[in-house]
Amino acid sequence: MKKTIFTLTEARTATLYLRNLFALNARDCACRHETFFDWGNPAMFGPAIYDAFAGRNGRIRRRLERKRRYIEKLPEAAYLESSHAFLKSSYLAALDVFPNLRLIHLVRDPLKVAASAAWRELWRRRLRVPFHFYAGDDGKRHFVWALTGNEDIFRLFDGAPLTLFQWYLLQWIEIENRAMAFLNDFQLHGRCFTLRVPEDLDNADILRRMFGFFGLPVRRPQILLARRKNRSFGYISAPPIGLERQRGHILERLPSPYLQIFRREPYASLPWSRPLRESAAPPIPAAKAGD
Repeated sequence: MKKTIFTLTEARTATLYLRNLFALNARDCACRHETFFDWGNPAMFGPAIYDAFAGRNGRIRRRLERKRRYIEKLPEAAYLESSHAFLKSSYLAALDVFPNLRLIHLVRDPLKVAASAAWRELWRRRLRVPFHFYAGDDGKRHFVWALTGNEDIFRLFDGAPLTLFQWYLLQWIEIENRAMAFLNDFQLHGRCFTLRVPEDLDNADILRRMFGFFGLPVRRPQILLARRKNRSFGYISAPPIGLERQRGHILERLPSPYLQIFRREPYASLPWSRPLRESAAPPIPAAKAGD
């Protein structure tokens, strides 16, 4: 079976930039991002995300089987898909269809991720861009690239008005918990390479190590850095003032189990993880025999 690499990450985490890095440097590797226009290669967004929420794993598996048939027909020896759809839908059946899959975990400051994602959705709503929303079984319109909002983490805030930034912050926390659960439950840490965004993406030594980790030959001795970054029109990269306060309101109400992962790597040593770590109560030690 062809060597296949997916990404564990949320939107606005340099997934397109990663695709471009692979295209520039990895030899004999087919590089894809969001596969909306790849005939026969399902994108795994939109209705697939709703199917994942509804537990319709059979539908997820059938889409992935189509993706596998598409990948196997490609002439390249390896395949990268840098889309952030994996932890929103594909993960539920991915190992059934791609038992030897490899993974890249992209980790970025959630304040920047949520602010950028909220801006991008708001911009599309204002312009009424077509094909960016779909109708779910709940009768609501859902953004094609996002979770449904019906997942348990959002239900914790039923009745509490959330800003779009807070909604995306909750989504980021959910996605990172899914990433750690997927790696832990299936003992996949040895197949996963973690990249800190943006610093590791500008480090040629780390990128060379990543290609070696996946056994991918490179085109030349020098690693080339991609130029194009997927910036949102009109977005200012520095998050607006007040987002820390909005984050605080979320962390005050969020149950500690959602935050425990941030007390461990790959998050614990990152400066931006401090509010998340401090909001997670220390785990209660297991009782000893005879207590």
